[in-house]
Amino acid sequence: MSISSEHKPLGKQVTGSLHMVSKLSPIVELNVGGEMYTTTLSTLKKHPGSKLAEMFTGQPKLRTDSEGRFFIDRPGTYFKYILEYLRSNQVPTQCIQDVYKEALFYDIEPLIKQLEDSPQIFGELVARRQFLARVPNYSENIELMIHIARAEAVASRQSSVIVCVVRTEEDAARCQDALNSLDMDKKSVVKFGPWKAVPSISDLLDCIQMDVEAKGYKISFQPHVAEKGFRFKSHDYFYKFLFTWW
Repeated sequence: MSISSEHKPLGKQVTGSLHMVSKLSPIVELNVGGEMYTTTLSTLKKHPGSKLAEMFTGQPKLRTDSEGRFFIDRPGTYFKYILEYLRSNQVPTQCIQDVYKEALFYDIEPLIKQLEDSPQIFGELVARRQFLARVPNYSENIELMIHIARAEAVASRQSSVIVCVVRTEEDAARCQDALNSLDMDKKSVVKFGPWKAVPSISDLLDCIQMDVEAKGYKISFQPHVAEKGFRFKSHDYFYKFLFTWW
C-alpha cells in the first residue's frame, strides 16, 4: 500500500512536466533560412487558417537549430516583410514578387489578396500571364530554346537559337514557306504563335527574353537575316537569340 501511494503523485508530476514541455513559450525565436527573428506566438498564429499558424498550433511541427530556435527552410530575407504584415497589417512595397511567393508558401490569404492587387502582381498575373496562356506551347518552347542553346555550348562563348514568331495563321503559312527556303536544320528553329491577343511580336520577344533571363541565362536577340534571299523577308518572322556563357 505504501509503495502504491508513493507512486501516484510521481505519475502526476511526470504528466505535468510533459505538458509544460509541449506548451510553446509566448515568445518565439526563429531561424528562417539563416536569418534570426524573435516574435510572439500570437503574431505567428494571427491568421488561424494559414500554414504559418498551423506550424505553431498544438505540438511543434518544426525542427530546431543548435540554439533551440525553430527552423524554417525558406528565404529569410523576405520573412521580415511577412512579420511586418502580421504585426501591423502593413503591405510591403519592396521585393513584391518574392514576398508574394512567401505569402503563397505560408498561405496567408489576406496578404496574398492584397499583393495580387498591387500593380506588379496584377500586371504579371492578369496581363502578361493571360497573354502568354494564349500563345501555344509557350513554356515548352522556352525549355526547348534552352535545350538547343546548351547543346551548342561546347567549347563556345555563345550559342545561337533561331526563333520564328508569327502572330496570325496567315503569318504562320508564310513563315513555313520561308522556313522551307532557309538553309538550316528546321528542327533547330523554335516556333512561337500564332495567338489571339493584343500584344505584338515585339511584346512576345520581350517576354521570351524576360523568362529565359529569369532562369539565370544571359541572352539578347536581334532580327535574323538569311544569307540567301527568298520570297519573304526573313526578319519579318525570324529572330536570333544569343546565349552568352562567359
